[in-house]
Amino acid sequence: MSDDQDTMDEWAAALAEAEESENVSSEPEVAELDELKDTTSNLSPDEKRKLDTILDIPVTISMEVGRSKINIRNLLQLNQGSVVELDRVAGEPLDVLVNGTLIAHGEVVVVNDKFGIRLTDVISQVERIKKLR
Repeated sequence: MSDDQDTMDEWAAALAEAEESENVSSEPEVAELDELKDTTSNLSPDEKRKLDTILDIPVTISMEVGRSKINIRNLLQLNQGSVVELDRVAGEPLDVLVNGTLIAHGEVVVVNDKFGIRLTDVISQVERIKKLR
């Protein structure tokens, strides 16, 4: 088994454990999910090749805790130990951005001394398209 697979298994186990500990005292939530369907079966070989090309394009995913605007004078005065106030309240979900576009909100998790993010709300495709305009 590869290191990547081991890491994914550790993440999955840790997230499952975290969810179990959160749901111990409350009723489990039931979510209705649409059944996933393989829509690539009716594509031509050329269309499948084009889709594979798109799926291999790398993107940058980032998590944003908050933002702040300061003037250059204050920026130049920052040093070790300085505190910059952000526009976000403690406990508020983080923004998940792909190539600078908001796609979801989430909360920070720690697994094996590494930070990760659990998605709590994914922005619909329709909303993302509206924000591009």
